[in-house]
Amino acid sequence: MIFKDHNFYLMKYKCLYKTYKILLLIAVAVFVAAMPASAQNVYQPYSFQFYQKLSSDLYSTKTNEHTAIKPFTIDSTLRRHYDSLMNYGSDNKQHGLLYNKLFHEHLIDYKGPGSTFYADLLPDFDIGRDFSGKLTTSTTSLGLQLGGTIGNKFYYNVAGYESSAVVPDYIATYINQTGIIPGQAYAKTYMANGYDWSYITASVSYAANKYLNISAGRDKTFIGDGYRSMLLSDYASPYPYFKLTGNLGNVTYMVMWTYMNDPASTSQYDLDRKKFGVFHYLDWNVTNRLSFGLFENVMGFFTDDNGAKRPFDFNYINPIIILKPVNNSSDDPDKSLIGLNGKYKISDGITVYGQFALDEFVAKDFFSSNGASVNKYGWQLGLRGANLFGVKNLNYLVETNTAKPYTYTARSAIENYAENGEPLAHPWGANFREVVGLLNYSYKRFDFSGEGDYGRYGLDMNGLNYGKDIFQVYTNAAKLFGNYTGQGLTTNMYYVQGKVAYILNPKYNLRIEIGGIVRQEQNSQFTDKTAMLTIGLRSSFRELYSDIASYKTH
Repeated sequence: MIFKDHNFYLMKYKCLYKTYKILLLIAVAVFVAAMPASAQNVYQPYSFQFYQKLSSDLYSTKTNEHTAIKPFTIDSTLRRHYDSLMNYGSDNKQHGLLYNKLFHEHLIDYKGPGSTFYADLLPDFDIGRDFSGKLTTSTTSLGLQLGGTIGNKFYYNVAGYESSAVVPDYIATYINQTGIIPGQAYAKTYMANGYDWSYITASVSYAANKYLNISAGRDKTFIGDGYRSMLLSDYASPYPYFKLTGNLGNVTYMVMWTYMNDPASTSQYDLDRKKFGVFHYLDWNVTNRLSFGLFENVMGFFTDDNGAKRPFDFNYINPIIILKPVNNSSDDPDKSLIGLNGKYKISDGITVYGQFALDEFVAKDFFSSNGASVNKYGWQLGLRGANLFGVKNLNYLVETNTAKPYTYTARSAIENYAENGEPLAHPWGANFREVVGLLNYSYKRFDFSGEGDYGRYGLDMNGLNYGKDIFQVYTNAAKLFGNYTGQGLTTNMYYVQGKVAYILNPKYNLRIEIGGIVRQEQNSQFTDKTAMLTIGLRSSFRELYSDIASYKTH
């Protein structure tokens, strides 16, 4: 990493060190005061790369797991497989302290009669070369995570990072247009293609009884069984939330209230404003093979486009699903979205899954297929499985995703389905089609992964809104009828990525990783090409998406 001001970064990391010391002292004080405990369920932060390793159990016809709401705690069904992943390489032999901390244990790992506590430093350093842009890329990130349990009902997890990076041109273009590091935080520019940012997540959970879990914090939630989600994904920046999750046999129900940001960088009025989201999801495992889910969201705001304050509507405290019907004629200013999620396990190795997201529609136009701009919906269809061709730990996924023009948009930009300048569902926004395939294989300490992605989408052009930019209001659509997916500046993107990682310590996913990306994005106005290689020391379970599309024409 090349820095413009060494003193600045020295002061920055001194401040970070002091913050970490305070967090550590607080956590130590917490676990010292712990009450007696019994066997614990384990909280596991969500990332597709790790969760897919559990596919053979999650999608077995012999289990009845609720797989759609992530992250989740690792229960007795998954515990044996999970423990084998977290303790891989342990040989029950005597080793030195340094060896154990590097390969098997948390940096601090306390297991007492009434509590557990762990803490880790999270290094994330890499260097690479973008051969197309003739640019040396790099990441310098240092994080700290701590967590644990108190008694047999309470757990907590906190992770924070200070990061700087020099990124390839296509990501720099995205950041410069949105002001946001993809999926993480506000970006502070310090040199060409170079940015600083801070990132923090925190979650606490209390199991009130076997039927109800109460959790709160600042994190992300993913709903679905695929790589992408058309309902709620883990792409946008983390946000404050309060969540209730109820379980009653084959039925689980989640209600979540969130506090979100509508930043000036993507606001139509160049204003920083706050908004809120209410999310409901009901999941029913009809059998061990078949499940259905019903999703609902309402997005609201505290300050309207004229600067007038409005109080929070306490009707939204109601935890019952179906707050309001989807329509485009209600006087209620808040925006709603409903959706369906489902899966069917064809066999232990094959599961078909899908989603449908309905934003707004007018029945007479919807069924006439006239391309009305008010008919806004998206869908997903996928196939996933474990142990492909009988090869243990060779997992796969193939899915297609589509969002019609203007889906996830609203009459006012603050009501759109977004958080901190990024989509809450699919990272490409709307007006796109995508086909993506992934392969993942684990052998001993090695992880191999590959992704191929093809997408077609339409960017805005000639000052007209063609429906991809969800921060535009759909009332100024380029045309009221005759809309189709990919309209506007039709753009094709090809993306191929491969990674090989050697896991040093599975407890916090410390690994040496080599990766490569080949990407091309092309339309009649520009052609962006990227061919790059990276090597680095990585850690944590964050999912960092680099398979993103252009936000707008450039």
